Amino acid sequence: MEHELKEVIKKCDNAIKREDFDALINYYTDDAILVVKPGMIARGKEEIKKAFIAIAKYFNNSLVPTQGEMLILEAGDIALVISQTLLDADKKQSDYSMDRRATYVFKKNPQGEWLCAIDNSYGTDLINEKSV
Repeated sequence: MEHELKEVIKKCDNAIKREDFDALINYYTDDAILVVKPGMIARGKEEIKKAFIAIAKYFNNSLVPTQGEMLILEAGDIALVISQTLLDADKKQSDYSMDRRATYVFKKNPQGEWLCAIDNSYGTDLINEKSV
């Protein structure tokens, strides 16, 4: 049986593809962080929404994220997701890899819904970059 987080992440990817950032931020905790790029973090839903709007513009409004292999480690109401994140876009030149080993941390809210608390599509590559 597939872990329910795989479906949540698929819905997030689809919201990014559709540029439905209002729907997307509903999958984040109020105090979530998004690693926009090494050295730059968006904190909270409003900053995360603004960051995704800027990211979409950077990729000429053509960004399509998908997930490859995925490992989910769950402990109570917290889950660590390690995923091969693949980015496709009309913009072919980027300062960062389009094939990433992402790390995400999800927390289950009192209603039993998984929400993203830490969204780091760069994974451990951040160790090689500027400090966040």
